[in-house]
Amino acid sequence: MRTTDVVVIGGGQAGLAMSYCLAGRSIDHVVLERGHTANSWRTERWDSLRLLTPNWLSRLPGWTYRGDDPDGYMTAAEVAEHLDGYRQSFDAPVLGGTEVVEVTATSAGHRVRTNDGEWHARAVVIATGAASTPKIPKVAELLPGHIDQVTPIDYRNPAQLSDRDVLVVGASASGLQLADEIARSGRHVTLAVGDHVRLPRTYRGMDIHWWMDVIGQLDERYDEVDDIGRARRLPSLQLVGTPERRTLDLNAATEQGVDLVGRLVGVASDRAQFSGSLANYCASADLKEGRLLDRIDEHARDTGLDDEIEAPTRPDATRVGPPSLGLDLSSVGTVVWATGFRPRYPWLDAGLLDRKGALVHDGGILPAAGMYVLGLPFQRRRKSSFLDGVGDDAIELTAHLVEHLASRGVQRRADRR
Repeated sequence: MRTTDVVVIGGGQAGLAMSYCLAGRSIDHVVLERGHTANSWRTERWDSLRLLTPNWLSRLPGWTYRGDDPDGYMTAAEVAEHLDGYRQSFDAPVLGGTEVVEVTATSAGHRVRTNDGEWHARAVVIATGAASTPKIPKVAELLPGHIDQVTPIDYRNPAQLSDRDVLVVGASASGLQLADEIARSGRHVTLAVGDHVRLPRTYRGMDIHWWMDVIGQLDERYDEVDDIGRARRLPSLQLVGTPERRTLDLNAATEQGVDLVGRLVGVASDRAQFSGSLANYCASADLKEGRLLDRIDEHARDTGLDDEIEAPTRPDATRVGPPSLGLDLSSVGTVVWATGFRPRYPWLDAGLLDRKGALVHDGGILPAAGMYVLGLPFQRRRKSSFLDGVGDDAIELTAHLVEHLASRGVQRRADRR
């Protein structure tokens, strides 16, 4: 059995940020990665995907965007290269091809069993991300057998789909982007819309993420919001990263020929059934968008930016006609489940999970001594799951972890000499 002070599970942005912070504190550690660095960016993204955040907002501890297009949006391959460069910059101790099988508590810390032997560590940091297993509702079992079912992890481009109609379920970032792309390929697309967050790509000439950074929204902390559970469940923003910085919302989708319906609630007699809540969901999203833009305008006015930037121009309200409450599935060849992801930790003690399989934690600190998680939505800040947000969380968790090790009599490598 090999020993180290800390085992970090996952070699993506969260795992590398944690590794950098641990190295800065001279904490002996290893990063266990099931594939290669940034594995999910290499193997689980569709061809046209780009970051939702501008490249300049890809800041990590000790590392920033190195390219020549700071206002652009990196492709998945470019993100993987960005992260691999980060790994090399400080020689992160990443062990690729190492899959964790079991993590158990011991009297001295934790035993981490992998496909390549065992590790003993004083602390464990789970950095496997929040998008590991697609969430597919039970209603999927009722679909006719002729329909192919894919998720954003499986999807690569429209060419892999049949030429028949497509039903996309879910209208957050992934669902809306895929509906738009598939419709542009000439297929007829129906988009089932539930709760969503609508924002313009740019406002008053600046990227919406620039505004959210400037007004401090991205730095809002988990202990400052009234309902952190709901905040963590919010769907991803309806945005797309493109060279022309275009806005992609439901209005843009309908202009592309996408039919909007309400939330999918059932399948009966080869017919999909939708709720009548489409107008309410859209009105709610429009209202919340207006509140954020009001906040931005107030900030611009209070800080003297009004005279330096474009005048405010608000997006049109979402146009919603009488929605269909049903869809004949005989013409549908593919259903795309863009319904989010569910956590999956088969190698953890079930006592660390809630009834839905999610980790129980307080800002990334698990109830088991010496166990942490990093990279979950709104873990410590609203931006926790962004490339730019995981670093601040890693710094704070490292400080807590160092105190934990000190309480166990563990010295830093620099102190051992």
